[in-house]
Amino acid sequence: MQVSVESTGNLERRMTFQVPADRLESDVGGRLREMARTARIKGFRPGKVPASVIKQRFGAQVRAEVLDGLLREQFDGAIRANELRVAGSPRIEPAEGDDELAFVASFEVVPDFGDIDVSKLTVVRHTGEVTDEDIDRMIDNLRQQRRSWSAVTRPAAEGDALDIETWSQAGDERLPAEGAEKGTLVIGSGAMLPALEEALVGMSAGEEKTVDVEFPADWRVPQLAGKKAQAHLKVERVSEEILPEVDADFIRSFGVKKGELEQFRTEIRTNLERELKGALMNRLRREVGEQLVATWEHVELPPRLVENEARALAQDAVEQSRRQGRQVPDLPEDGHKQFMEVARRRVLMGLLVGEVARTNQLMLDPKRLNETLRLIASTYEEPEQVIELYRNDPQLMSGLQNRVMEEQVIDWIAERAQHTDEKLTFQEAIAPQA
Repeated sequence: MQVSVESTGNLERRMTFQVPADRLESDVGGRLREMARTARIKGFRPGKVPASVIKQRFGAQVRAEVLDGLLREQFDGAIRANELRVAGSPRIEPAEGDDELAFVASFEVVPDFGDIDVSKLTVVRHTGEVTDEDIDRMIDNLRQQRRSWSAVTRPAAEGDALDIETWSQAGDERLPAEGAEKGTLVIGSGAMLPALEEALVGMSAGEEKTVDVEFPADWRVPQLAGKKAQAHLKVERVSEEILPEVDADFIRSFGVKKGELEQFRTEIRTNLERELKGALMNRLRREVGEQLVATWEHVELPPRLVENEARALAQDAVEQSRRQGRQVPDLPEDGHKQFMEVARRRVLMGLLVGEVARTNQLMLDPKRLNETLRLIASTYEEPEQVIELYRNDPQLMSGLQNRVMEEQVIDWIAERAQHTDEKLTFQEAIAPQA
């Protein structure tokens, strides 16, 4: 196969190659003959469909599928023969001219990072463990999720739920213009301004109060943002929380069939340890990533790969906002530019991790892959079905393999870098990082 490769930039390459015609026709013919043996077409017995009918019905589709496979095979072979390392996905198009089997591939290559000596990095490795206090705290949270409310006649205290009516007067503007807004508030939840929640403490059902407040400049109601106003409060009902007992029925409601407290605590511990493990890995990934990026930030990166990553990040941000119910317009053509720096860091991190794995011949650990898969599946009601789903979906499995391989490399780097260990409590470990 004749192949020519030319540089169109520091990291951009252009490859011209050709798919062998005899191989294409041979593979297409073989595929059609296979289909003829099993195809079911009305008017013909199975296995007796004429070759001309099979070709007319399926020829174009089969040819396109075979050509696509051969394109990838020929491209990959040429890449290996020329000892190139591709970054991202190539763009393969028909070459200009009369030869319909000639193609041009445009792609980018991995930059030269030189000697990646991770022993010069300085990394903090965080550790942690789940304690009985963490389990107690989780059980308290679960009780809070299942709490009920009972009306009381006493004055309101922190933690009570209040059915209230409110309206505000800011200068000549009244909000709402007529009537009042009705809602339920738990004192101490932070759902209202602190001054308003404080004013509600001590109020009883049927009581009204007017409070002078100043709304912050970023307040969610534009008409009140940054303004002084009078807030009128009326309490319709005061209710106190009733927490369920941690009895057999409560425990069974979380899937522990026998309702045993020790088994309940064991399952909670398992879930918290899984959450802790993920949180510690995220911290280590960030720690190692920052070190890698800071050390090799001077390296030029494939421009198209960075731009594609920025566009993907921008689109993800839009979709996330829409899932949260916000009205977000479609991205403008340059909407990805604000994500370019984040994209550059992510691309640099990904390429470096890949180079560390390649140069040190690190291989995916099947045991770790299976453990991670079972860990993911354990969060669902039918774990075996989830495992089967991953094993039958190449895209899902590929994503999982990439994730596990990255974690392996991160651990490998952290072990060989200059590292110190720092122990965190469970709450510190899972807290969002700034």
